[in-house]
Amino acid sequence: MISTDTQTSPLLRSLMLCLAVVLVVFHLGLIFSGLVPNLVSRPLHLALALPWIFLFVEGGLLKRASGAVLCFLGVAACLWVAGNQNVLSDQYGFLEGFFQYWLAAVLLIVVLEGARRAIGWPLPIVAALALAYGLLGQHIPGEFGHSGTPLASFLGTLTIAEGGIWGSLTGVSVNVVAIFVIFGAVLNAGEAGQGFMNLAAAAAGRLKGGAAKVSVLSSALFGSISGSASANVASTGAITLPAMTRLGYPKRLAGAVEAVASSGGQIMPPLMGAGAFVMVELTRVPYTQIMMAALLPAILYFFAVWIGINAYARHHDLKAVAKEDQPPVRQVLITSAFFMVPFAILLYGMFGGQYTPQYAACLAILAGFVLLFFTAKGVASRKEILSRLESAFVNAARQVSVIASIIICASLIIGVLAITGLGVKITSLILSGSGGYLWPALLLTAIACLVLGMEVPTTAAYVICVSVAGPALIEQGLEPLQAHLFVFWFALISTITPPVCGAVFIAAGMIGENWLKVAFSAMALGIGLYVIPLAMIANPSVIALSDTPAFALLAAAKIGLGLGLISFGVIGFTKPLQKLLAIGTGLLVMFFVGI
Repeated sequence: MISTDTQTSPLLRSLMLCLAVVLVVFHLGLIFSGLVPNLVSRPLHLALALPWIFLFVEGGLLKRASGAVLCFLGVAACLWVAGNQNVLSDQYGFLEGFFQYWLAAVLLIVVLEGARRAIGWPLPIVAALALAYGLLGQHIPGEFGHSGTPLASFLGTLTIAEGGIWGSLTGVSVNVVAIFVIFGAVLNAGEAGQGFMNLAAAAAGRLKGGAAKVSVLSSALFGSISGSASANVASTGAITLPAMTRLGYPKRLAGAVEAVASSGGQIMPPLMGAGAFVMVELTRVPYTQIMMAALLPAILYFFAVWIGINAYARHHDLKAVAKEDQPPVRQVLITSAFFMVPFAILLYGMFGGQYTPQYAACLAILAGFVLLFFTAKGVASRKEILSRLESAFVNAARQVSVIASIIICASLIIGVLAITGLGVKITSLILSGSGGYLWPALLLTAIACLVLGMEVPTTAAYVICVSVAGPALIEQGLEPLQAHLFVFWFALISTITPPVCGAVFIAAGMIGENWLKVAFSAMALGIGLYVIPLAMIANPSVIALSDTPAFALLAAAKIGLGLGLISFGVIGFTKPLQKLLAIGTGLLVMFFVGI
């Protein structure tokens, strides 16, 4: 686990801040400096991330000592690759000499162990199994073996060429994901978070179930820049969970509201948990089009949660936020500027100025840095400014490093799939298992996404699943963006679905409730997470907002009506016949009634 200890020694704290500044400046500089060779920028990206994975960690002496050794070796290997990129580009992915074999081994070990230390065992185990398949798969009889690849070519493609850990996905992490993560860290270091809370409280606090609806709105806003369900629960939940508890909301409901609302941050543009930017690379669809395609389904998801809260209000006295606890209008307007100004610059840059998303985000980051010098009461004190700057840099470095460890490890898996042809074989297996029909293929893909999503982060689960199942779905007639959004949504449902449901665990722990009770309530409240991906397949117009806005809005209205009936049927009615009638009507409207 990356250390968040604020009681670190002054020397270590200074070192962390210096490295964080270097990391942030490096990534911003890449956007403004023009083209940098991939075998320079991508190894340097990993080299800057490694200290945050191996050095600045919690743990005993052995863990820190081993981390220091791995960090030194990993950074040295990355710098060697970056410094010798001209020579390596002429080797075409073939290792030459004993030293390069050791270099490849060091890089692979560092990537696997870095991912393990950052996010746990499952993803590196999958990557290690993929490596074993690449090395030994020629000994497997039958269809799922492969013809074998020379060791120099196999390891070289993964470590000194752009076909493995330095592949295109790592490029997304370097050039796009890191920039938007820095953007979120800068906003969170100032008063943007309070602005989200104030705006949500002003918009929904007076309504029935107001505290829960404030959680929904604030989590949607905060999640749009954090892109992490866990971070969302920990941040907005620290405010909304005590508020709901004080108003007498059942603990299982309060925890479920926060978990479900926070999970929506990963499907809410612009950040979408780094998934949107990976989707750009895999589909070659412009980011602005992906953002527009994801917008209506995300709004529908939060609409279903809203309806679910109203349904719960039939059985519980879900009070509004007390008038004295609601922020005054002046405070709402002032604090909202701390996120509205950077957001406006970001959106204008992308849609008005026609800049690339990362360039527009850089401009928004600069505006966010300026706003760190101000509070809702005026100019911040020198101590407060320094604290905010430190928080922005250090949190950005931590988050960029964790995401880098995930994406680079996932890139290793994708590289092996490409080299061995295993991805094509799994695609053929899905096609044959579904009998050539779309909906059985969707079901098989959804199950695979759910199982894999329980073990690895959403972005990694999405990347792995879409690499093997995406081609099968596209071959069955889906548009590439449709298939990718379907897989991405189902990779997310494990955040609220037992047995492994990270957002639920955190929310249940914060509120002191049995996690299983929270999980069942969350599944009912987050029913849209299970239904909307299927509705996107049955109603493809809903993701065509940028091309046919009228048809997209009509499709969204139809899906919204069906969702409302399903959500209210699951939660609001107690009699089985009423439940079945409402759910059946909702499904009929969503999947069988034409626009």
